Amino acid sequence: MYDIKGFENCNLCEWKCGINRYEEVGVCNVKMPEIAYTCLAQLLKSYSITLLGCNFRCLYCNAYRISQYPDTNWFYRGYVEPEELAKEAVDKLREAGFKKLGFTGGEPTIHLPYIEAVVKAAKRLMPDLNVGFTTNGFATQESMERITQMSSYIALELNAFNADTHLALSGAPVEPVLRNAEYLLKHKSKIRAFKTVVVPGINDNEIEDIAEFIASFDASIPYHLIGFRPSFMLYYHPGPSRHELEEIGRRCKRHLENVTWGGESSQRIELEGSGAKLAMKYAELAGCCMSKDRNCGKCSMNKNCPAILKEPWLNKLRVKGENCVVMK
Repeated sequence: MYDIKGFENCNLCEWKCGINRYEEVGVCNVKMPEIAYTCLAQLLKSYSITLLGCNFRCLYCNAYRISQYPDTNWFYRGYVEPEELAKEAVDKLREAGFKKLGFTGGEPTIHLPYIEAVVKAAKRLMPDLNVGFTTNGFATQESMERITQMSSYIALELNAFNADTHLALSGAPVEPVLRNAEYLLKHKSKIRAFKTVVVPGINDNEIEDIAEFIASFDASIPYHLIGFRPSFMLYYHPGPSRHELEEIGRRCKRHLENVTWGGESSQRIELEGSGAKLAMKYAELAGCCMSKDRNCGKCSMNKNCPAILKEPWLNKLRVKGENCVVMK
């Protein structure tokens, strides 16, 4: 157990903690790789492996019990030897007649040496296996090159385009994400899609900028807009209406040929503020102690974050009238 090399001086993501993850944790707050769950995804025709932990702390995360593990005090499958997991995956794929193995999270980049070991073992059993990787793009340049080399297709999620919004929304700087997006766009044969979760009042005015950025490399790249659903620190924040999603989608189509969207909300809520300012209000309400610059990598409370809400529904905003929430 734990015979995988590559975690002794961990610099897999842009936090570059340089710690020995066999003994301690960095910004991601996890040691060795653990599995949340696995499943045979019929729609995608793949076997999906979801790993625990993340190097972001996104306000809107709909999988925060996975991404913020172990702080959320939920229990999952745990560590599985790479050879054992590879055999399990290949057996399931053969039964279903599929040849795709996908890795998601959380953020799989922080477990890259483990994933590489699983893929190597799986390809010994199924040489023509295809590998999918879903990421937030916060890998180091070296890690991104390794991911691209290993993967058959990659999906990258861009949370925001402006530096202040991305920092407030994710707790991490945007520059490495845009750098890796650009790297991936130069290796476009590996791209499955770029994605953005549309959070009204916070990142919605930046999404066309993302589309224009992608189109500056190749207008045929698929871009998928996902309607935000209230969760985690934004438990009471509104999702986008169908009209809002369609309007953003139409603006993105000025630049890109392949734009899709879905996940509209019927909730009607009034908010004060926008962009990074509004995101920071939510973070502060949840208990974030970084009042100006929400950089989780620089925070002294990172390993004991007061904003990791185990019961986010208690984080209720001030209500004014029926179905109307106002940030003060």
